[in-house]
Amino acid sequence: MDTATAPTRRAARPRADALRNRERIVAAAREMFVEYGPDVPLDEVARRAGVGNATVYRHFADRDELVRHVVRYVTGRVADLAEQGIATADADKDAAFTALRTFVHAAADERIGALCPMLQSGFDPDHPDLIDARERMERSIEGLVDRARAAGQLRTDIALGDLMIALSQLGRPLPGTPCPNMDRFVHRHLQLFLDGLMAPARSELPGEAATLEDLRQR
Repeated sequence: MDTATAPTRRAARPRADALRNRERIVAAAREMFVEYGPDVPLDEVARRAGVGNATVYRHFADRDELVRHVVRYVTGRVADLAEQGIATADADKDAAFTALRTFVHAAADERIGALCPMLQSGFDPDHPDLIDARERMERSIEGLVDRARAAGQLRTDIALGDLMIALSQLGRPLPGTPCPNMDRFVHRHLQLFLDGLMAPARSELPGEAATLEDLRQR
């Protein structure tokens, strides 16, 4: 056959079983990073995922690549939740703060705070694999916060960074800590925090509102 007239071959799509294995590996890694931190042996991740070691390395060249995919997975799910909240707030402006409250509790269940130990020295938060996911997450959460503020239901002296700090601090215990029963108090204390965000404010906050730029400073 003349190569000039040969049909263009499409790139082979991953098989369904390969995609399922990849999803299981990322889900297992997320669970174990939450429980033990990002230095957990990859052999243990493979065992939790129910696949062989070779399967892990077939999908992810090294630990850094797996960590990046876990971070992207979690940020994507949190962005989905924030966008659902925006849709709720747009449909009913009186429900803007309720949508924000629902989002915060759901985001805590995604263990977004467990990403913090991963974002240490040696990890590149500006890797091309992560930029779009991070920007989408930040944009969607900020949109939800803006709607609650515009509805007059959110105090005016806080910024997105304040919300992210609370999620990161209250939405985990630290991996490997001997406090397994702390999880049952997370939503209780998140509710206390959220009550403090409601307008009208009952006190004057010390210092300045925390922005995303503040959180990115090293």
